[in-house]
Parts: sequence; C-alpha cells; structure tokens
Amino acid sequence: MYLEILSPGKTVFSGDIKLIKIPGSGGSFEVMNNHAPIVSTLDTGDVRVVIDDDTIKMFSIGGGVIQVVSNKIIVLAESITEAT
Repeated sequence: MYLEILSPGKTVFSGDIKLIKIPGSGGSFEVMNNHAPIVSTLDTGDVRVVIDDDTIKMFSIGGGVIQVVSNKIIVLAESITEAT
C-alpha cells in the first residue's frame, strides 16, 4: 500500500507501508492491504504507521480526513507532529 500524510503546506510522509492505525471519529481503526474504499473524518490522537521494513513511525494529529482507494491512502491532517 502507498501512504501520503499531508498537512497544510507540506507532505509529512509518503511511501509504502504495511498498515496504519488511525484515530477515526467513530473510534480508532486499522487499514491493511486491500482494505475496502472509505472516507472518514479523524479525531485528535496518535497515528501508528508500520513501514514495509517493519519500522514503526508515530505521529500525533489534530484531526483531519482519511481516504482509502485501491491500496492508496491519503491522510489530510489539520495539524501533525512526528513523535520521536
């Protein structure tokens, strides 16, 4: 799967991933390969991304929107910081 995380004015992350766990407005959920197409609003919370080499990246977002179509994920975050 391919993921792009965008915030106002910049691309925060782009690349191939295994899964993403994200804070949806109705509760947190995971997106894995061949997930059904969705569009969902996001709450403030933590985003966990598992990259193809099993590296884990963590971000904190201040809400936004996610779109999943044909193994391409786009996250539009209102605000975001990368956890270290």
